[in-house]
Amino acid sequence: MRCICFLAIISLIIPSINAADFPREKFDDAGFETIFDGKSLKGWHVSTQTGHSGASMHTSGGKWRLEDGAIVGSQDIPGNGGIILTDRLLGNFEVIVEMRNDYGPDSGLFLRSNERGQAYQYMVDYHNDGNLAGIYGEGLSGGINYKNFDFLDAVTKIKTRDSVIPCPIQPADWPEFWKDGEWNELRARIDSNPPKITTWINRVRFMEFTDTEKRHPDTGSIALQVHGGGDYTKQFVRYRNVRVKEWK
Repeated sequence: MRCICFLAIISLIIPSINAADFPREKFDDAGFETIFDGKSLKGWHVSTQTGHSGASMHTSGGKWRLEDGAIVGSQDIPGNGGIILTDRLLGNFEVIVEMRNDYGPDSGLFLRSNERGQAYQYMVDYHNDGNLAGIYGEGLSGGINYKNFDFLDAVTKIKTRDSVIPCPIQPADWPEFWKDGEWNELRARIDSNPPKITTWINRVRFMEFTDTEKRHPDTGSIALQVHGGGDYTKQFVRYRNVRVKEWK
């Protein structure tokens, strides 16, 4: 009886984590426009010019197709990836995508990308020792690489790391917060140049970074990546419901 009472007291003092406990932000999503509606890839094109397309001698940029309302990407031959990017160039914007990738391929959400894949990147390194929502300078000067956690040996396990922005989710709570095999929301905002970049996962803010110099053009495409190297011809990245809001 004493043990039962003790456990009951502890459960009142330290309640279990549930979805309502996460520090989710409230957004006004008015004004967003859909740029991928799940019905066609109109307005998007594949680039073969990135360093990830070297295995094909830059004749292809990975394999991209429309499937069940999502953009689905993989390597087309072992080691050969690339990017699919918007025809439209954007400057200051916020983008929302839903993601349901296999655990293993390295991907990314590129902000202001050019055809060579040079961009500020929202990391979608969905693999062991990888990260989500960190900020990386893909092909840019300055060594930009900010993240606050790493995956361990499974998608359910993370390890927080020292960072200018502490990880908002504790490792024990990660399996409740991130739903592997389901659709999760990724959100990024880029403003000005030098830019301020903010990232979110499932409406929880993960990273903020303000660059100190102008190292990239004012406008560029939104791009989705399949990384080169290895053999990821049979594992896939999946993105849907891509929406954007732009301002001057």
